Amino acid sequence: MPALDAVLNRAFGAFLFDMDGTVLNSIAAAERIWTAWAVRHGVDVETFLPTIHGVRAIDTIRRLNLPGVDAQAQAAYITVAEIEDVEGVVEILGAAAFLKALPADRWAMVTSAPRDLALRRMAAAGIPEPAVMITAEDVTAGKPDPAGYRLAAARLGVEPGDCLVFEDATAGILAAEAAGAPLMVVTATHQHPLQTPHATIDRYDGLQVRAGSDGRLSLSATRQEG
Repeated sequence: MPALDAVLNRAFGAFLFDMDGTVLNSIAAAERIWTAWAVRHGVDVETFLPTIHGVRAIDTIRRLNLPGVDAQAQAAYITVAEIEDVEGVVEILGAAAFLKALPADRWAMVTSAPRDLALRRMAAAGIPEPAVMITAEDVTAGKPDPAGYRLAAARLGVEPGDCLVFEDATAGILAAEAAGAPLMVVTATHQHPLQTPHATIDRYDGLQVRAGSDGRLSLSATRQEG
């Protein structure tokens, strides 16, 4: 498992985490809301739902290019609906304890969700609120653009290449790659095996983290997926 070994055999200045699908599972709630929205707008649900994950709502709606649809207004509507419905939002196994074990100034969340929705979902899943959180409002270009990861690294005072990014979705993986950051891909919510050259885990309860005297973070694993 050379990809995982490469991650375990070095220290990092900081860890950067995506949210949905990476530290918590909100698929059921998100797909309930987006399914109703798609039906209302005459969008084919089966082909549409796989495109909603890991990107900003406004980018998802703009990509459809629906006539007469105000993407900004519809994205705001989706956000309100998602804030109201967090039924079934749960942590990825071991994520909360893993995040709580990290030094507060050594990790950040980089999510395509708006801030209010991110805070609501994290609270529902028992995920601690980070000191640094980059949300949909903080960037003009969402994932796969690397702006969010670059901004998070800058706010933590480290270079993107010295950060380990935890991601699950293709858009986020591309964003981390474009930022020049090494990756740990979380596969807990994947329905099909992911072909990736990056290290993978399916849960956090087999990961241990150690902070060195210089504050740099090192990982060890008792269970390995890839």
